[in-house]
Amino acid sequence: MKIDVKHIQKRGKAGWRYRRKIPEELRAILGKREHLVPLGATEQEALKNYPKVHAEAEKLLLSAISSKKAHPLNSHRPSTPLEQFKWGQQHVRRLQLDPEWSGTDHEHDSEALRRELIAEQIAAKYPIDDQGNPTGISSEDAATLRALMYGARQGQPAPTLADAKRLYLKERVGDDETKQMELERVFKLVGEALGKDRKLSTLKREDAKEVRDHMLDGRKASSVDRYLNVVRAMINHAIREFDLAGVINPFMNLEAAPKDKAEPDKDKRRPFTQAEVTAITTRIAYHGKADLQHIWTILNGTGCRLAEVSGLRVADVHLDHAIPHITVEWHDDRRIKNKVSRRNVPLLDAALEAAKEAVKAAGNATMLFPAYGRPRGPASASAALGKHVRACVADPKATTHSLRHLMKDRLRLAGVTKSDQDIVLGHSSGSVGEDYGGDEARLEVARRALEKALARVD
Repeated sequence: MKIDVKHIQKRGKAGWRYRRKIPEELRAILGKREHLVPLGATEQEALKNYPKVHAEAEKLLLSAISSKKAHPLNSHRPSTPLEQFKWGQQHVRRLQLDPEWSGTDHEHDSEALRRELIAEQIAAKYPIDDQGNPTGISSEDAATLRALMYGARQGQPAPTLADAKRLYLKERVGDDETKQMELERVFKLVGEALGKDRKLSTLKREDAKEVRDHMLDGRKASSVDRYLNVVRAMINHAIREFDLAGVINPFMNLEAAPKDKAEPDKDKRRPFTQAEVTAITTRIAYHGKADLQHIWTILNGTGCRLAEVSGLRVADVHLDHAIPHITVEWHDDRRIKNKVSRRNVPLLDAALEAAKEAVKAAGNATMLFPAYGRPRGPASASAALGKHVRACVADPKATTHSLRHLMKDRLRLAGVTKSDQDIVLGHSSGSVGEDYGGDEARLEVARRALEKALARVD
């Protein structure tokens, strides 16, 4: 019998699972793109467990919808003590009250009388309890009342992990949905490990280790190291921006497993062999769409990251230059990994022909590859190319990114220096010298390096 129930998926020997896509507008709230729950090894188990799992999924989505309605993304409500303090201070300034006022014993103090009148107007909006005190006051009004009553005597609360997260989200993550979800996922694990929001100044090394150990429960060390990098960056940013002099980030130099004891990562990518590249190229030529053919050929000839190529604009392709090249640049439709990733990469031979055909096919479009030059476009391109890769190479360590590893090996075998390899691939050398030199000279260096590397390809 075949199961014909929504959101059920058969996974070969792994059995059955409940798989449901999260609506795009709820992904940042839930911190994931899909809701996945194992249903059992057999069809009978799956049907038995389905009603409960489905009901829990419905409840989860309804809760997210309610949260979105209560707290729209464009109207963040102050929730931490520091946020409430700042809210109150801003409201007082908008009311044109004296920010330096710290209270007075003089009964005719005009500042005190104004503050008292405003406080009474705010309190009048709420019902009164048996003791004559207003009840159900919102966090915003409560913060304003404290600012009115105490003035400059009100001390600023110490920033917490929640404050660090919100600051990092605002100033570093922005509208990047993928990074938003990752931050939510990581912060949820931190909260589970520590139990409650914590002041940044009170965090100890033991706290950091508890977070790491909790993350390691059921997760690969490589994933945990990536999560710890996010926590490190978030806290470092908060220490700097909140002026927390003397506060030390306890997550610094904390690893999921010591490098000399870490088990090999089974999913670590390896370079393609030339025979594999030839087989995949042939398959894509026969079965892939033209834009995928062009993307694959440019990747193979430049060693660029997939997102760097799929996110190119037509204006980033310079065919009339003495050295035809592409410019890997940060723009509104594509983010690059870091500062040194910004570079000019020469186009030679097949990669140059592919770029010419892509520009012609793009016509008046802004993006060189309109189907993939969009949010989540690189993921779509990766999935499309991945099907062709897997049809030719069974080893899971070989992925589209293996082309970049292959280019690294080509450059090494061609005797290209480490600094010149970094110019081609956009890697950081860790030297201040990498910021020196003109674009034209670097482009010529990259051209020579690629010519040497590609000359070895049969």
